Amino acid sequence: MLTWKTHFRQTAVLALPVCFSNVGHILVDVADSYFVGQIGTAPQAAIMLAGTFYILALVFAIGMSYGLTTLTAEAAGKGDRALIAQLLKNAFLANFFVCAAMFALLYFCTPLLRFLDQPPAVVEIAIPFLNVIMFSMLPLSLFFTLKQFAEGLSDTKAAMYISIAANVLNVALNYVLVFGELGFPELGVLGSCWATFISRCMMALGMFAYIYFNRRYKEFREGFRMRGFSAKHLRKLFRTGIPAGLQFTFEVGAFSAAGVFVGWLGDQPMAAHRIALGLAACTYMVSSGIGAAATVRVGNFFGKNELGNVRRAGYSALLLSLCFMIFSALFFIFLNDPLAEAFNKDPGVTELAASLMIIAAFFQLSDGAQVVALGMLRGVQDMQVPTWITLVAYWAITLPASYILGFTLDLGAHGIWYGFVIGLTLTAVGLLVRFRYVTKKLSAVS
Repeated sequence: MLTWKTHFRQTAVLALPVCFSNVGHILVDVADSYFVGQIGTAPQAAIMLAGTFYILALVFAIGMSYGLTTLTAEAAGKGDRALIAQLLKNAFLANFFVCAAMFALLYFCTPLLRFLDQPPAVVEIAIPFLNVIMFSMLPLSLFFTLKQFAEGLSDTKAAMYISIAANVLNVALNYVLVFGELGFPELGVLGSCWATFISRCMMALGMFAYIYFNRRYKEFREGFRMRGFSAKHLRKLFRTGIPAGLQFTFEVGAFSAAGVFVGWLGDQPMAAHRIALGLAACTYMVSSGIGAAATVRVGNFFGKNELGNVRRAGYSALLLSLCFMIFSALFFIFLNDPLAEAFNKDPGVTELAASLMIIAAFFQLSDGAQVVALGMLRGVQDMQVPTWITLVAYWAITLPASYILGFTLDLGAHGIWYGFVIGLTLTAVGLLVRFRYVTKKLSAVS
């Protein structure tokens, strides 16, 4: 059995590039929020409202792609290289199908923004933004398929570099397209979403070129031949990926629904919610990267039937996440005011956003613990029960609590966010108890 020191080191080395890559995806939205926030409060609130729909489709598609990581890590642990190529081939089809379905869903749901009782000026900006940003689902299908394939083989650096380059491109395009600099047309909010779409297309092309032309992956070239699909492998990918997608969707969906609640309070609370949630999402994505590393390492040891290392790999990732989230909580507590002021100049918005960051500080530990625990459970391919845990915690507890605290008890946006503290804590406890139960059961069987 590997020592704890070895587990911490190997988890950190594997997780760090994934963390940078994951944060890169969120920083795209943070950059959009920053540049649009310079235009005004209503445009910033509009991209939050559009994101309420878009992010649900996006995280489900991302979660679906995680099924490839789980199965690839297990196959790598068993040394079955032919199976890995077959999984990649079928993942292209499965993930494209899911992204196309999410695109179609967004297309038909766009008019529903008019029926959510949101500020009319915000809705009129949000609809064209969503109509453009939904197109990025298709290049992201290719990017995430290849990213999760590489991560299943413990190759995490390429996606990090590509994500960083895409962020630099997104910032540059935001600057020239939102404000009409360097001879480009001034597109305002639409300039921001076109910047995001273009940068994500480049991410997909970059990841494809890296995998396809890299000698390291030459033995998996069969995975790029779009013929000979297997119903068996497709079933495995859907059986593993759909629960992962639902887990992400239940959590993010609860936050998105809470965003609709905040919208009932006006455009200033909406903008403040967007700022605070965007920053909290950055810390969440770091822990999500650690959770992805936990999936790979736990999955490898699960494939080798080394259950002692399965537990140590999982718990080492958990402790790394908790250490980072303690730092994040202190960051939000001591720097909440300057962070809020960087994204909006409206005193009403910045004051509320700063206070919401204090609440975010209190759920950092539970947020980090629950996303890593999900990664640990994916590693041992325990998908169904964790999905039910997230459904109950977020939709049967978090949302009712947020509504009661926000409106019945008249605590406003603060009350809505207090509901997050309750839901994330219960989710973290439930998932960690589940991991302990599953690993003890596996030990008893072996």
